[in-house]
Amino acid sequence: MPSDAAPILVVVREGDEYLRRGVAEFIGAFALVFVGGGAAVDNDPLSAAFANGLVIAVFVTAFAGISGGHFNPAVTFGFLVTKRIPAPMAAFYWVSQLAGGLFAALLLKWIFPASLNALHLGAPALNPAIDSGKGVVIEAILTFFLVLVFFATAVDPRGAFDKIAGLAIGLTIVLDVTMGASFTGAAMNPARAFGPELASGHWANFWVWIVGPLAGGALAAILYEVLYLGRVPPEPEPATVDEVDEGATAASA
Repeated sequence: MPSDAAPILVVVREGDEYLRRGVAEFIGAFALVFVGGGAAVDNDPLSAAFANGLVIAVFVTAFAGISGGHFNPAVTFGFLVTKRIPAPMAAFYWVSQLAGGLFAALLLKWIFPASLNALHLGAPALNPAIDSGKGVVIEAILTFFLVLVFFATAVDPRGAFDKIAGLAIGLTIVLDVTMGASFTGAAMNPARAFGPELASGHWANFWVWIVGPLAGGALAAILYEVLYLGRVPPEPEPATVDEVDEGATAASA
């Protein structure tokens, strides 16, 4: 009986882990779209920058110990290409993130009056002076900064994540949105774009906020992995009593 029950227990534990992580990713993505989309009502880039940055700083801090605090398919893609997350878990993260963003957007659609429909529930849009090619480059660069900082603080064992939690990640979003909001909306996140796009039916240049963030996130993750994480020196092994005695004898000789 115990031998037959053991595989079932393993499956249940894995299911619990998927659920714990998926709910955390759903809540984080929901919060980002709900707060970010709500802030779009002001049509103020600075307000949007702090709204998006603060919500990520808070929820990364809250859920980093559970799911890693991705809330962004581009971040998860960076973990996938560097083999820091298995493909099934990455796919589950993506479903959770997209579902969270969509649910938040649908709730905003119910809350917002019809007079605000022109804002497309906070869906990102290209500046008329920016074509889609330039939009992809801008989104890729901004996401590159975001994922690079994520790896430097949340992944690198020498990083400052345990000291500043999600602050650096949130502030990166603030500076990114400050620069890019008037050009591309600075979504840097396919889930942040997908939810409002689907709920509002506004799909103009939708691929910009898929290709740009995924490309920028993958490049940042691979670069940091190869240049820095691949060269992290191992922790020195503590010396044994015999080694200490031998060293002292050699020194006295």
